[in-house]
Amino acid sequence: MPAASQHAKILQEEALRLAEQRRRIRATVTPTADADVRRVLRQIGQPVTLFGEREMERRDRLQKLMAMMDEDERDAALARAEEEVEMLDQDTAPKELFYTEGPPTLKDARLQIARFSMGRAAKRLAAARRRRESADEDEDAEADEAVAAARRVVNQCSEMGDERPLAAAAFSPDAAVLATAAWSGLLKLWAMPGCAKLLTIRAHSDRVTGIAWHPDARGEAVARSGAPDAASPADAMHVDGGSGAIGGTVQLATGGADCTLRLWGAGGAPLRTLAGHTKRLGRVAFHPMGAHVGSASFDGTWRLWDAEAGACLLEQEGHSREVYALAFHPDGALAASGGLDAIGRVWDLRTGRSIMVLEGHVKALLALDFAPGGGLLASGSEDHTARVWDLRQRRCLYTLPGHRSLVSQVRFEPSDGHVLLTAGYDSAAKLWSARDWQLARTLAGHEGRVMGADIAPDGSGLVATVSYDRTVKLWAPEDPPPEEL
Repeated sequence: MPAASQHAKILQEEALRLAEQRRRIRATVTPTADADVRRVLRQIGQPVTLFGEREMERRDRLQKLMAMMDEDERDAALARAEEEVEMLDQDTAPKELFYTEGPPTLKDARLQIARFSMGRAAKRLAAARRRRESADEDEDAEADEAVAAARRVVNQCSEMGDERPLAAAAFSPDAAVLATAAWSGLLKLWAMPGCAKLLTIRAHSDRVTGIAWHPDARGEAVARSGAPDAASPADAMHVDGGSGAIGGTVQLATGGADCTLRLWGAGGAPLRTLAGHTKRLGRVAFHPMGAHVGSASFDGTWRLWDAEAGACLLEQEGHSREVYALAFHPDGALAASGGLDAIGRVWDLRTGRSIMVLEGHVKALLALDFAPGGGLLASGSEDHTARVWDLRQRRCLYTLPGHRSLVSQVRFEPSDGHVLLTAGYDSAAKLWSARDWQLARTLAGHEGRVMGADIAPDGSGLVATVSYDRTVKLWAPEDPPPEEL
């Protein structure tokens, strides 16, 4: 055999061997919790951790080791690890619940949130009962109509949004304005539905990582003419747990890689800068009551701020790695946080307790959103999946494996929640039926990874996506075909 042919044969055999090894690794079931991963490594005689090794790297190492073992050896190792857990459960005394003392303002905030959430929940439940008892209301027909509209969604326009990649997008509560944020530190406001640029704000000195509208904000007021273009963040008042009121009503919040959370008023006027995080921020969100705003950070915590006083009320720990995603329940009683530790947590804001752990994702959790009905929570992850969690049953209801790369955003349709939007780094966004979790439409058109997306809250079906390709695209249902006579 010629030397060239022999070399090609060797390369082909090596490629086949690597492909088979990758197939076996993907097919190997391994624990997701880091404590379980350590137990199995100990049972198979491997080092529990290597120098500089993190949780995800440790799990990947275990997966490769178990892929090279035969089935009997894997089963035996997992069985021994389960026996170790049972012995620890028998020998371990019940853990004592403890609280960290907070400021008096936190107690007052919890009481406000409790009163607000109970009233909001009562109204939501009363409205649900009226719809169920009304002969004119047909929820199945409404869901079918919403999904049918989602299947007709097409690209309406595309605009160059910035000179650098766009990181986030959010519609104002009145759906009149779309806010987009970029790695350049610029925040831009666009008139809907024509996508005409209204205002540019120099929001941060580094990348903007999150945007959130105040629940009572009016997009037209924020972007009214006559506001200074490209306002400097240096004009915003710096508040580090201090007090002092500033004139103007908060309309918009942005978080940045400069470790600050900034609040903006009408006309894009800077109101205040909230400093305290020691590392870059991830997503930000307003509490439905409007008096508080939350921020997730790479310092391993998420914070709850008083939007009017500019004071930090709560610095919540609970994740072993960076916290990236944050969302509030529509009633206001709960908050959900997601971290790069592949874990999500649901917190009761009235008591401060962690009431549910979202375990199932095997890589970083990057996006969270509550359904408007209050019973479901969606999460997006670096493991290429989105999951839907039932808060009442405290379990994962469905897994959506619809993306070929990480899921950067999840968003329920805000008015009725009949449609779920997911966006990913595979350059596509997808619309799913929230009744049977079937794919309704794939929104393809971006030339780079989709980094942010949102659905307009006015029920029009308008969708906005922003991408690494620096464009902002609007999608909307086209008119249905005429009925045949």
